[in-house]
Amino acid sequence: MELWYGGKIYTMKKEGEWVEAVITNNGLIHAAGDTQELYSEYKNEITRENDLKGSVMYPGFTDSHLHIIGHGERLMRLDLTFMKSAEEVLQALKQHAEQLEPGEWIIGDGWNENQWQDKRIIHKDELDEISKHHPMMLTRVCRHALLANTKAIESAGITSETENPQGGVIVRDENDQLTGYFHDQAQELIKQAMPAVTPEYLNKATELAVRDMHAYGLVGGHTEDLNYYGGFKKTLNAFYEVINGKDMKFRAHLLVHHGVIDSMDKEGLGFKKGKEFVQLGAMKIFSDGALGGRTAWLSEDYADDRGNKGVPMHSKQELFELVRKARKRNMPIAVHAIGDAAAEAVVDAVMEYPLQTGDRDRLIHAQILSQTLIEKLRKLNISLDIQPTFVSSDFPWVINRLGQVRLKSSYSWKTLLDAGIACAGGSDAPIEEVNPLLGIRAAVDRRAAYDNEVYQAEERLSVYEAISLYTKGSAYAISEEHRQGIIAEGYIADFTILDRDLFTLKPYELADATVNMTVVDGEVMYQRT
Repeated sequence: MELWYGGKIYTMKKEGEWVEAVITNNGLIHAAGDTQELYSEYKNEITRENDLKGSVMYPGFTDSHLHIIGHGERLMRLDLTFMKSAEEVLQALKQHAEQLEPGEWIIGDGWNENQWQDKRIIHKDELDEISKHHPMMLTRVCRHALLANTKAIESAGITSETENPQGGVIVRDENDQLTGYFHDQAQELIKQAMPAVTPEYLNKATELAVRDMHAYGLVGGHTEDLNYYGGFKKTLNAFYEVINGKDMKFRAHLLVHHGVIDSMDKEGLGFKKGKEFVQLGAMKIFSDGALGGRTAWLSEDYADDRGNKGVPMHSKQELFELVRKARKRNMPIAVHAIGDAAAEAVVDAVMEYPLQTGDRDRLIHAQILSQTLIEKLRKLNISLDIQPTFVSSDFPWVINRLGQVRLKSSYSWKTLLDAGIACAGGSDAPIEEVNPLLGIRAAVDRRAAYDNEVYQAEERLSVYEAISLYTKGSAYAISEEHRQGIIAEGYIADFTILDRDLFTLKPYELADATVNMTVVDGEVMYQRT
């Protein structure tokens, strides 16, 4: 048995509740309470004492929605996230191209024209000026769009006659010529021309991501990677090899894209199957795109693009069939739905094919929800995966997309919680920064990074509500609230240990806290030196 003491330990069972010490044994919490009482009762069984030295312990933070391998790739690739203009991006690409062998792909991640003063989309001709010999793929921050140069387009066999795929858009100019801009499913036309990734590449990306998440206090993450990188088995093996349950522990909950469900069947696996630290989750479905590229599916036109309501990924019949496919396997669904029309289609499908197992379906992002939709969601056993940092990155440009009237029913986290709808907190990394403290700060402060203004102050969460998103909320989303998300007897010994008490900080200070230690299964996976 191990004793953890010497700091404030928040149980998160209810607001303000804390204890002085915790006893852990074989990866579980054995007892929690007063230091002297626990020491007296278990002194003959305690084999190790862990002095927190004034640090503050919380239940382990879990990111409810991200892309783990994608996050690792971002750490490996040319990062365009913080660049302030198209010219800065082009200069970085030029310098990067000079370091590569001819024919080698240039891959960049994270560009975001909404953060530039000149909000233009880079044209393929500009990319061609940098290199005609390197295929080039530059993923937008939302991962629902990419830029490609002529070499990449030719490698993919795309011409001006190539038709838009279902759920995707190949952007053309007024002369019907390719601009090098590809939305949603059209991205796959470029990606399929890229060299196949190796197992070594996948292992490196996965390990980099997990170690980085440990350093940010994350003990687990719900991720969607299995439909990419060479397919289900190849990608699953990377998680198995890296998160081995010995020197590397991290609770990876893997959503299973509907495109690889048959591969899952072939391996004899299903919902909640896998290994101790690598577990399969719900069937992942996309119902629309993103607001940045105006492909999120809305019930009314975009305020800044009349005649455009976005892009539904599936017809109603196709969506219903996918849900039925999940139900045949007793699987919940986890559906990407940013626009209100997308969310409504998912709700209709869930009502048509309710889950009979007692587990929970998941609505991912859920950024625009009318009061009518909220009333429907209250009656369903469904959890919403929200990304609080979207408030800091999407405002103020999203106001032009949606208009002031529709904005009142968007990004409404407090309204959702007050309505009794379960919410879990995630980052959507690599689209946003993986640091959960940034999400907690965004939920409480609602301040935009672009202009430092507060938006929709009435939707601010309390610190307790915000931390709950990443602890109890993430556990509830996967029906593990009986063993994860709080510090109590019988729960798993996963802890996030910070250098300060979040409950005593001003909203803007919340992300200034530092992770001193990350504990998974009772073992220290990260310790600040």
